[in-house]
Amino acid sequence: MKRNLISLILLFPAVISFSQTALKGMVTDHKGQPIIGANVTIKNSYDGATTDLNGSFSFTTSEKDSQILEISYVGFETLDQLVFLNGTSLDIKSVLQPVVNELNMVVVSAGAFEASDVKRVTILRPLDIVTTAGAGGDTYGALQTLPGTQHVGGETGLFVRGGDASETKTFIDGIAVADPFFTEVPDIPQRGRFSPFLFKGTMFSTGGYSAEYGGAMSSALILESQDLPDRTTTNISLMSVGVGIGHSHLFKNNKTSLGIFASYVNLTPYYVIVPQTYDYGTPPESASGSIIFRQKTSKTGLLKMFANFSPTKVEVSYPYSIDSTSDDFTYHVKNRNFLANASYKEQLGKHWKIFAASAFSTNDDEILLNKVDTVNALNSLAQFKTTISRTIGPLSSIRFGTEVQYNHYEDGFNQYSSKIDDEYAAIYAEGDAYLTNKLVARIGLRLENSTVLKTGNLAPRASLAYKTGEFSQVSFACGQFYQEPDHFYFYATDPLTFERADHYILNYQVVSNKRTFRIEGYYKNYADLVKIIPDTTNNGNGYAKGFDVFWRDKKTIKYADYWISYSYLDTKRNYLYFPEQAVPSFAAKHTLSVVYKQTFPKINVTVGATYVFATGRFYINPYNPIVPGDKLPDYNNLSLSASYLMQLFQNFTVLAVGVQNVLGIDNTVGYRYFSDSESVEVKQPALRSYFIGLFMSIGEDSDE
Repeated sequence: MKRNLISLILLFPAVISFSQTALKGMVTDHKGQPIIGANVTIKNSYDGATTDLNGSFSFTTSEKDSQILEISYVGFETLDQLVFLNGTSLDIKSVLQPVVNELNMVVVSAGAFEASDVKRVTILRPLDIVTTAGAGGDTYGALQTLPGTQHVGGETGLFVRGGDASETKTFIDGIAVADPFFTEVPDIPQRGRFSPFLFKGTMFSTGGYSAEYGGAMSSALILESQDLPDRTTTNISLMSVGVGIGHSHLFKNNKTSLGIFASYVNLTPYYVIVPQTYDYGTPPESASGSIIFRQKTSKTGLLKMFANFSPTKVEVSYPYSIDSTSDDFTYHVKNRNFLANASYKEQLGKHWKIFAASAFSTNDDEILLNKVDTVNALNSLAQFKTTISRTIGPLSSIRFGTEVQYNHYEDGFNQYSSKIDDEYAAIYAEGDAYLTNKLVARIGLRLENSTVLKTGNLAPRASLAYKTGEFSQVSFACGQFYQEPDHFYFYATDPLTFERADHYILNYQVVSNKRTFRIEGYYKNYADLVKIIPDTTNNGNGYAKGFDVFWRDKKTIKYADYWISYSYLDTKRNYLYFPEQAVPSFAAKHTLSVVYKQTFPKINVTVGATYVFATGRFYINPYNPIVPGDKLPDYNNLSLSASYLMQLFQNFTVLAVGVQNVLGIDNTVGYRYFSDSESVEVKQPALRSYFIGLFMSIGEDSDE
């Protein structure tokens, strides 16, 4: 029941139920020797223990009914045992089998933070995302607590290692997402469109990613959607900003599921209570409807289908100019977004696998500027992708595939309009070769072509990793990464080409006993960036270099989990209207994030805190000949969260609260200038923001 509740809520789940079952036992290897330090847990819960010097364990759990007891230790296959919890004590004997696989082998990790159910290098799972104070249950908000990311308060998007927001691309089930964020509003950053609990795995690459993915010079966020649910559930949420309801039905064959979800958000009542920096003629209002279908087609085959439609609208009045034509400004936007995708995977014999996916999306913006000028922007994207892979031996593999995208753009300003179409195609091949148990190499090649650019590119990529100890390894990655310029520049008179970034990354990490340490240095060289002065060309260039440090500890403090991220960035670029190489306005030299979570089992409460610091960024002052030449103050933000688990009408229920910027620090995120050279500070949308939510889950077994 609790597992299904957690999959619904957007913030701060709790972890403890009410009745208790005692479990004890022993874990040994195949020779009967006790295994010391094995992790024994109830899957998808906080309940568990670690085996002692005799291989023994004991703990109590509040979980009920049929559950999976997961037993794991580095160098052995993870064992899942079915247990029935009804308050009666259980004595369990478990035997782990040694195995040669990625759990005790070196893995390629340079540039990648991976979070899934099977990888050893786990950084952020969905539960981590929604319990991170200040993230607001948003995947992108939580990722900003990891090293390599930048906190850019007035802009929408994920900024990674000196790259702007356009250089990061999101992929869902292997397919690129054209509009992963809600429509951008000037000076007010928008959150991601998708709940983190739609996904079972997250791989956030800050560089050096696989040849399977393209179209992003800096970063790739690769998400894999959930498979079949384990039971039928109905979920209800009542929040300070809206309501939601969903029903996921698992049919009696346990091979088919259908989910229907709906939500409505209206911030009008919230804005009456919480003062806002800006005046809202129409506070943000949105609705969302989703359908999710899953079908197990064979023992190894799975078909997934997902469709979502979400209309939104908002009107904001600014006390300063946005377009330099007036002393104030009104921005009204209506957005309609639709996304449908389908994917299919199947094992073909012992060694071969096939993956196929397709998607169609549209994003339609109707924007009214100062209640006078009308802007229309429509983007439609159809995609097809196929990947075939083959294992070679126990670990090595090769994979190859193809990808096709059809983009259609329509742009309008008052009576003027234009259209443009682009066909993008790519083929790729990549192989992982385990030369020894301690040394692995990955070599990849990606060939891309664009009809609108009338050119192509060949992007080689390579990685090498060596295991330096039982829990440590060093990795190196390099490669070329291309992306098309923004489609607005396709209308330029002179032909454009792909923009390019060359990556070089060196990584060292240690993952042991619920602790993770990693340090990574990198260098990126930019070429063929778009410049718009004096003409639109690909004459831009730049670089980004620095290092990141990450430490996570889930062991030292009982019932606690914390991580610390630090990033140093040195970057300059000559692009767009820059007269020479300069630090871009989205880049902070030093960034620090500290996340802490503490559970109190006796009172069923979990609390969390997140602190973020970033040194001041440069910004554009049109009256300073140096571009950009002026600097913002340092950025500070402390956020708190708490959740309490209870039973309401015999159903598991969570009450969650959160406060962002609890100290009320009046951060300045930019400046806007008037025609007479006077300026006004751009502030956060609110000095503090609050969240209150009540989430109930009603679960039942599949149909008899």
